[in-house]
Amino acid sequence: MGKGERATFDVNPRLTPSSQPLSLKKGRNIHGLPTAQRPVKKGLLSEDEGVSDREPSVLDLRPAHCSAAHSASPLLQEALDTSVLPLHKRKLLHDTKSHAFVHVEEPEVPLFILVTTYFSYLVLIVFAHLRDFFGKRFKSQEYAYLRHHDGYAPIFSDFESLWRRRLYQRISDCFQRPITGVAGAYVTLLDRVSNDFNRTFKLTGTKTRTLNLASYNYLGFAQSTGPCADSVEQSIEQFGVGNASPCADLGTTQLLRETESTVARFLGTEGALVVSMGFATNSTTLPALVSKGCLLISDELNHASLVTGSRLSGATIRVFRHNDTSHLESVLRDAISQGQPRTHRPWKKILVVVEGLYSMEGQFCDLPGIVALKEKYKFYLFVDEAHSIGAVGPRGRGVCDWFGVDPRKVDIHMGTFTKSFGSTGGYISGKKELIDFLRLNNHSTMYGESTSVPVLQQIASSVRIIMGEDGTNDGQRRLETLAFNGMYFAKRLREMGYLTLGSDGSPVAPMLLMNPAKIPAFSRECLKRGISVVVVCYPATPIITSRVRFCLSASHTKEDLDYALEQIDTIGNLLMLKLGSGSGNQH
Repeated sequence: MGKGERATFDVNPRLTPSSQPLSLKKGRNIHGLPTAQRPVKKGLLSEDEGVSDREPSVLDLRPAHCSAAHSASPLLQEALDTSVLPLHKRKLLHDTKSHAFVHVEEPEVPLFILVTTYFSYLVLIVFAHLRDFFGKRFKSQEYAYLRHHDGYAPIFSDFESLWRRRLYQRISDCFQRPITGVAGAYVTLLDRVSNDFNRTFKLTGTKTRTLNLASYNYLGFAQSTGPCADSVEQSIEQFGVGNASPCADLGTTQLLRETESTVARFLGTEGALVVSMGFATNSTTLPALVSKGCLLISDELNHASLVTGSRLSGATIRVFRHNDTSHLESVLRDAISQGQPRTHRPWKKILVVVEGLYSMEGQFCDLPGIVALKEKYKFYLFVDEAHSIGAVGPRGRGVCDWFGVDPRKVDIHMGTFTKSFGSTGGYISGKKELIDFLRLNNHSTMYGESTSVPVLQQIASSVRIIMGEDGTNDGQRRLETLAFNGMYFAKRLREMGYLTLGSDGSPVAPMLLMNPAKIPAFSRECLKRGISVVVVCYPATPIITSRVRFCLSASHTKEDLDYALEQIDTIGNLLMLKLGSGSGNQH
């Protein structure tokens, strides 16, 4: 292979969506082997959660040909049929009604790796400053944007931009890769090259099809065919694309209200509020809930949208160590005993904000422990389930479903539709009084544009499939497949000797890379082998725990995962990443 050429790999074309339609005989899978008959599960939905005799709704935009055979993807069927586990054991992975919280300890990293990681960053930063020092003196024109010009201050200082200019830019080819088509189990990348050390990129006109382990397509609803896509098409014909108006004006439609009602039924709450942007759901809701004189206690690893909303609220902010309920109780006791700063008056409100599943760590929050503290100290609880709703629990209802916690014990449920549901936007769910209050006080509702029609229909259709209201068991099959894929993939990584993070049952499997040189190396080696992954480094993670984050999907087959694991095993040996005690550790 010539210098500069990129190796492309046709990943298992027999299983790719672009391959020819499969012709399966009754009772046999894709390999021609007998398959177990999988009857529709009964008893999973209560009377008020299943299909009910209700009035016709605009959400009933389902094609007449929508059946179990039509709605269930062949990829999902194959993943179930070819699983390494017997069917009854696979169900045990998913049907457990509740789980005890298990604290996940960070893996012990060898001292030598820590020292070399810190030393690598030291070398990078020292040489970055040296390049700036000499560059300003010998190539002043290239550094003009960092100096005062015609009386104007520079937009940013050389120190503030050092990380992006000198470290991130060197590996920026591993991020923001352009794609085309549907980002399903496979994704097609638009190949690009850079001739100026990643300052700019040019498309080459070629494409590379890769196995997608990067998208949050947990339940496989990110697809352009099937019942959801058909119902979305019909909704556009009936309602148009959007209303071009905020909900407070003319943006509140019948479709919006019925979608909110469907979401509330799915979550088991009195009401729900749908917002057109997930980030804004957090950043505009928290200022509506708390203000000056209130106390907001946040997990130290909460998402940027929660941090932004907390700062905008004007409330006093306290932070507790990640998933440490003992420290949370200590913070609560200290804050309650001291009261507000300076005046020592009692707090108007105390709000604790956590995430259901921390995507960078792949860990569940200690919801049972936090709820126990809530009952003791009487604070309000806000749970962000962006990554857990739809992906976790026997019925896909998030961490409350996973731990068997009554959803009414959580005051404010938040989630997004961009992950498990293949759509966009977010929601707030809770008591009717809370939702009515937020309709008048949440800036996203008052000033933001209403959620568009196709987005609403995608939300409603996918939620109904998960609940089984489409008359099939497709939703349950997706949940089972995702649960198996997550546990199987993480278990195999540990067995191969990798340092991994995450809770059992999480659809996200983070794996530590540590050394900064291994971040781009791992990403590029995966791309050469036809696999798309997300690598993450500072400031999204602590500086010494750079990682790759594998996102599993119900659309992945076991063959997909086995291929990825085989390639990851090879790359791990090449880059000396196997630092754990698994059986695959060769060091």
